[in-house]
Amino acid sequence: MPRNRSNRTVLGTAILLSVALVAAACGGARSGGGGGEDGSYTIKFSHVVTADTPKGQAAEKFKELVEKNCGDQVTVEVYPNSELYGDEDEMQALQSGAVQMLAPASAKFTTIAPQLQVLDLPFLFDSVEDIPEVASPDTAVGQAIYENDALAKRGIKVLGLWDNGLKQLSSNQPMEKPADLKGLRFRIQPSDVLRSQFSQWNAETTPMAFAEVYNALQQGVIDGQENPYSNIESQNMHTVQKHITESNHGYIGYVHTINNEFYQSLPPELQECVTNASDKAAAFNREIAADLNEEAKQAIRDEGSTQITELSDEQRRVFKDAVVPRVWQQYADVIGQDLVNELLKNQR
Repeated sequence: MPRNRSNRTVLGTAILLSVALVAAACGGARSGGGGGEDGSYTIKFSHVVTADTPKGQAAEKFKELVEKNCGDQVTVEVYPNSELYGDEDEMQALQSGAVQMLAPASAKFTTIAPQLQVLDLPFLFDSVEDIPEVASPDTAVGQAIYENDALAKRGIKVLGLWDNGLKQLSSNQPMEKPADLKGLRFRIQPSDVLRSQFSQWNAETTPMAFAEVYNALQQGVIDGQENPYSNIESQNMHTVQKHITESNHGYIGYVHTINNEFYQSLPPELQECVTNASDKAAAFNREIAADLNEEAKQAIRDEGSTQITELSDEQRRVFKDAVVPRVWQQYADVIGQDLVNELLKNQR
């Protein structure tokens, strides 16, 4: 650098360059993060599972629908498998506008919208066919999700509910009755309801990010976990677990959410387009989730290292009786006593 150049000029140029680089890197980080000056919008959609899972495929379907039907004004960037944000920081990223869209499991909302733990209640659904009937927007459960004041106050808008199906138990020992879980440590999502569920089965729990589960199982940090077949198979968890019990004891539902400040920045016709795309992606998700879980179950069987035990109705009833209604009533103050009472009336 020439010695006769003014230090002040150099400093000023450096500052201007730094500001320009930061602005370019941040893009539209303000106003929810996605709006451009040219009237275009970018939706960064982050999630923690692989692209071939029910959620992963629904996210890609959402992208396809938006970019097909919303003209060239909206671009969707999908970041699967914790590529952008993981379990521990994706909620903050949504609220800050670092991403515009997530589809977290309902258990992720424990601290900011505790009522959504209704979806974590054990044995809430007896089959996947029950899910749309119990959790549609016009039901009591649906209203707790779609009209949640706590989410609204944090600038989060609910677009829909995506399914990944019902959860199974895995560990390195057979599990045909609750007593078989005694002393085992299971990974859970950060939900008090899930902790209480396993406590009633005399098991221990450790909250843990989804991306960390395989290594934790492999290293013996935890003994087992609960997930639908598609999550187990796509993350190779079955390769480090000798037994899976098909218990269908819980539900993993993904709450499709968007940063509300960003959503409100969209013109009305684009808001409608994004909402319609979410609805169609949810319908697509529901169509494929059951098939993908069956395919994953068969893949686990074909791999040959994991034994799958399908509980009889009587065996499943023993697991259920240990937690229903006890765990449900334990969280009635959080979820709502009226809601719990209504759900208990419909129990078979």
